[in-house]
Amino acid sequence: MKIAQVAPLIETVPPKTYGGTERVVHYLTEELVAQGHDVTLFASGDSLTNAHHVAVVPESLRCSNLHRDPALWHQRQLMEVLRMANQFDIIHFHTDFSHFSVMRHWDTPHVTTLHGRLDLPDFQIVFDEFTDMPVVSISESQRKPIQNANWVGTVYNGTPRENYVYQPSPAPNQYFAFLGRFSPEKGPERAIEIAKRLGVKLKMAAKIDAVDEAYFAERIQPHLEHPLIEYIGEVNDSQKNRLLGGARALLFPIDWPEPFGLVMTESMACGTPVIAFRNGSVDEVMKDGVTGFIVESIDEAVEAARKIDTISRRGCRIYFQNHFSAEAMANGYVRVYEQLLSPQATIRIPSRRSIAKSSESSATAS
Repeated sequence: MKIAQVAPLIETVPPKTYGGTERVVHYLTEELVAQGHDVTLFASGDSLTNAHHVAVVPESLRCSNLHRDPALWHQRQLMEVLRMANQFDIIHFHTDFSHFSVMRHWDTPHVTTLHGRLDLPDFQIVFDEFTDMPVVSISESQRKPIQNANWVGTVYNGTPRENYVYQPSPAPNQYFAFLGRFSPEKGPERAIEIAKRLGVKLKMAAKIDAVDEAYFAERIQPHLEHPLIEYIGEVNDSQKNRLLGGARALLFPIDWPEPFGLVMTESMACGTPVIAFRNGSVDEVMKDGVTGFIVESIDEAVEAARKIDTISRRGCRIYFQNHFSAEAMANGYVRVYEQLLSPQATIRIPSRRSIAKSSESSATAS
């Protein structure tokens, strides 16, 4: 199958440190290549892949020293996808909604994975208009706010088994881990309070987006002077493996409808249980009492932490392998592709439009 994967340009594929969507695109792309598919990845020029690589910008927008407008560059990338569209059996977008109005009038089969939250009011307006766009959710709970979308499947995010090493040890280090972003919805203040109440060290590895700088300065930074709270910055994959693998538990005290929560499965892959607040996809990703505990308050989280050693670390790893491998994710998407390519596919395909090829393309392909 000839497949195009269209990634956001914000981070490299895979991200050097923090980055959820681009990381999932990388895992999916490499697994599809390994399965023998002919894959083309549209991503920033500093991305690394075994697929054919098409780039319209030399480096990811967050890594660039130049100020680049994401909306403009994603439109530039879309134009390059359209120029090459007839080379693919299917185009798989991971770039939210910006391509909907164009792809409605294009005859190459396509599908979009929605990686973010969908409970914002304006999103309903989008799907009131684009009920024909085939979309995939990354959890069943993610779908709830948008009932009228053209849902063609749910595929859980997956991670290569070999990326995270489970090394059983008689006793993990005496610290909890927090991994993600310093933003209110991720619950870092809750994690800090849990650690303080237990008198256990908390290691925090987190990204600080520009929009969250004030929140970090006002609500998080003062706690970093406490002897139990350690901020270690953003971490790469090997550092993440060590951080999660050595922790007694990952604290995942979210305060928003988490669409998936890749860090929960990464923690399980290391054999480390998770204490997660019930919200969004948590009930789908976690198995209470097997991969950790699902709680609804700080008091419950503290009690769960006190009995976290009753959770089998080997059991966490096995649960990850059985449910959230990259192979399982790729197989799920192949089923979606086959569904859309079948003669019985319900995707609406209006008459073909064409875009004249420019005399000279600034894209690079390899």
